[in-house]
Amino acid sequence: MRAAGEIGLATHTIWERVLEQAVREGEAVYYLELSEVTFVDVAGAGALAAAAERLGDGRRLVVRRPPTALSRVLEMFWPDLSTIEVSMS
Repeated sequence: MRAAGEIGLATHTIWERVLEQAVREGEAVYYLELSEVTFVDVAGAGALAAAAERLGDGRRLVVRRPPTALSRVLEMFWPDLSTIEVSMS
């Protein structure tokens, strides 16, 4: 999945639907391309973490090129969440 723009109050419903789809699909690895996302608020980061926590064993979300602030928030509030992998390449 590829996202662009801002993930904030106006887009939370869409963001949560995409994350729920990732959880339901059952793929071992679900890729989220965020290189064109300029901002993710804390609620958006929380929704990402909550979705990752619902993944089954051996599954993960790979977040590609997220905004720097998202990486920091994930490291700060969910440092041991192994079901999210942040890739800067």
